[in-house]
Amino acid sequence: MSTVDQASSLSYRDARGRWVLAATVLGTGMAFLDATVVNVALPAIGTGLDSDFTGLQWTVNAYTLTLASFILLGGSAGDRFGRRRVFVVGVLWFAAASLLCGLAPNIEMLVVARALQGVGGALLTPGSLAILQASFRKEDRGAAIGAWSGLGGIAAAVGPFVGGWLVEAASWRLVFLINVPLAAAVLLITQRYVPESADPTAPREFDVRGALLCAGALAGITYGLIAWGNGGFSQPATWAPLVLGVVAAAAFVWVERTATHPMLPLGVFSSALFRNVNLVTFLVYAALSGLFFMLVISLQVVSGFSPLLAGAALLPVTVLMLGLSARAGDLSQRIGPRIPMTVGPLVAAAGVLLLVPIGPDSTYVGSVLAGAVVFGLGLSATVAPLTATVLAAAPVWHAGVASGVNNAVARSAGLLVIAALPAVIGLSPGAYTDPVLMDQAFTRAMLLCAGLLALGGLYSLVTIRPDRVVVEEGMEPLPEVQLHPPECTCRVHCAVAGTPLEPDN
Repeated sequence: MSTVDQASSLSYRDARGRWVLAATVLGTGMAFLDATVVNVALPAIGTGLDSDFTGLQWTVNAYTLTLASFILLGGSAGDRFGRRRVFVVGVLWFAAASLLCGLAPNIEMLVVARALQGVGGALLTPGSLAILQASFRKEDRGAAIGAWSGLGGIAAAVGPFVGGWLVEAASWRLVFLINVPLAAAVLLITQRYVPESADPTAPREFDVRGALLCAGALAGITYGLIAWGNGGFSQPATWAPLVLGVVAAAAFVWVERTATHPMLPLGVFSSALFRNVNLVTFLVYAALSGLFFMLVISLQVVSGFSPLLAGAALLPVTVLMLGLSARAGDLSQRIGPRIPMTVGPLVAAAGVLLLVPIGPDSTYVGSVLAGAVVFGLGLSATVAPLTATVLAAAPVWHAGVASGVNNAVARSAGLLVIAALPAVIGLSPGAYTDPVLMDQAFTRAMLLCAGLLALGGLYSLVTIRPDRVVVEEGMEPLPEVQLHPPECTCRVHCAVAGTPLEPDN
């Protein structure tokens, strides 16, 4: 019996199952929190460390860069050496890097510490979801993943509120230092309740070349996009790193195709379901990152909101995610992912459009609340079905790889959109403190984010087939096959399987 088979026995309703869920939610909650909590503190960080807008971009992007670059390696390491073990290492690493962030004396040191923080996030994030996939019984995985998605989404949404309160009550440094006691709690719960699981057939070699090329590709493209916003495309500082990034990306694909034990087994992309859902992920999370990045800054600079009030702007999203995400996961298991993944992004896009009129005289109730509520409804309908559908395209013993790919896609989307935004919306490095220029840039940014969400919903409508399922063995997915309802032997609705699809035995 494999390690996975031994571990896959927890019930969602048992006390130990809830503790396992708590450990994974708190662990990834730290990573999700730091992906958004810093945004509301950016004006205070800029003032405290005397940084321009480029420095603030790198404060966000240094974290996302290493997170996206090494999250595939983190997922593979968990599959090979034990998901709980790698998860614990990631939590410890993340806590140490957070301490460095809180003590940083200048913007350069903060950016370096944020990059280190992202490495820790890359180790713990895919491991948390893989732990759920490998630990719970098949009939309980959908509910566990739905709860994880909802609570993790809450951590991301509540981040700006927590950051605003900490900045206003004390200092932006507490935004990072708060992770230390949270990490201690995660470690205590993990050591006591979380079972170990791994892929017993996985090789023990690491794809170091692939990881370095992935990091180089994202770093080059990110640096070039940020330089584009600062000095235009004609400057060597812009096109040279972009070219190097594209070359590194091509080399990464070649290495992964020829490596004996690749970090990213390209066979997973032979599944049309896996490709399509990851493209939807890219569009949705690009819009999410652009919204979170621009909204809390604009509310402070343009509308004169305090950090606390700006951070609280998305509290309706938090409440709706808490109440609806698990239900959305259950619903998608019954009716399939196509409708939730179509309607959800379109509703979220409508919510973003409601935020466009925010300006100098805006109030929260009059200008922000309706958009936040509609956006929250759309996001609640989208996240759990999207996550479960990605995992349905991969076998349980490669849950870490599937989770790592999807997380890498989501983080890369955020990384690239934040790097490209100033160039796309016409925001110069020193203009973020000017209310008039920031107001104009915010309007263009919201229209862009709404368009990305709408595109994601329409793409789901066209490509997510409700009558098809991917049946896989190992890492090479077999061609998609038609399954008619009377012949279906799956334990859950074949069209939406929130977990890897396996026939009854």
